[in-house]
Amino acid sequence: MVHLKNKLTQKEQSLLRDQLNHEKLCIQKYNNYAQQAEDPQLKQLFSQYSSQEQEHYDTINQLLQGSQILSAGQGQAQMMQGGQGVGQYSMEVGAMGQQAPQSVKQGRTGLRNQDDAMLCMDMLATEKFISSAYDTAVFESANPEVRQSLQHIQKEEQQHGEGLFNYLSEHGMYDAQ
Repeated sequence: MVHLKNKLTQKEQSLLRDQLNHEKLCIQKYNNYAQQAEDPQLKQLFSQYSSQEQEHYDTINQLLQGSQILSAGQGQAQMMQGGQGVGQYSMEVGAMGQQAPQSVKQGRTGLRNQDDAMLCMDMLATEKFISSAYDTAVFESANPEVRQSLQHIQKEEQQHGEGLFNYLSEHGMYDAQ
C-alpha cells in the first residue's frame, strides 16, 4: 500500500463516504439475510457476498485515509462465472417490500422459497442501486487511482447482481420473459 499520488478532492471524499455507507448497509443486509435464508446455497451466497462487501468497505476506507490499494480484490473478478453479460435482463424491483413477481405469487415456489425469493430480490435491487452509485462516483472522480479502484468494485457489485439473478432464475423464482 502506498499513498495516493494526488490528494482527494472534496467531491471524491464525499462520494467515497457515501459508498462506504452503502457498503456497510450491504454487509449488514447480507449477514442478516444469510441468517434468515432457508436454502443452504443461498445462505452461502449471501455469506460470500458479505465477505466481498467487507473487502470493498476496507478498500474505500483505505482510499479515504489516503492510501492507494494496489491489488484491490484481484482474483475475485473471476468469482462469478457463467451467465452472459450482466445487465442483459430487465427486472422492475424498486425496494424491499415491493410486490412479489408473478411466479412467486402463483405458488411456483413454496412458502419457504417465497421468503428466500424476497430476500434475494431485495439484494438484487440493492446491488442495482449500489452499482449505479458507483457509476456516478467513477465519473466524478478526478483521481485515476480512485477511479480504477471504484471501477473494480463496481464490476464485483455487478457480478453479485448476476449471481443473485441467476439464483432466482435457476430456482424458478424469477421468469426473465
